[in-house]
Amino acid sequence: MTIGEVAAYLKITEKTAYRLVSESKIPGFKVGGSWRFNRSEILSWAKALAKQPASE
Repeated sequence: MTIGEVAAYLKITEKTAYRLVSESKIPGFKVGGSWRFNRSEILSWAKALAKQPASE
């Protein structure tokens, strides 16, 4: 997946997606100068995040 596809899937801006991946908060890797994402890793990450209790 591209940064745009991940941003659309997570319903966040591309700028936020760039920030999260650069802070290693979402799984991604660089190919040349572009970030790429494995769809199954993003789905697993999102499911794990959804299981976490809401922070207060």
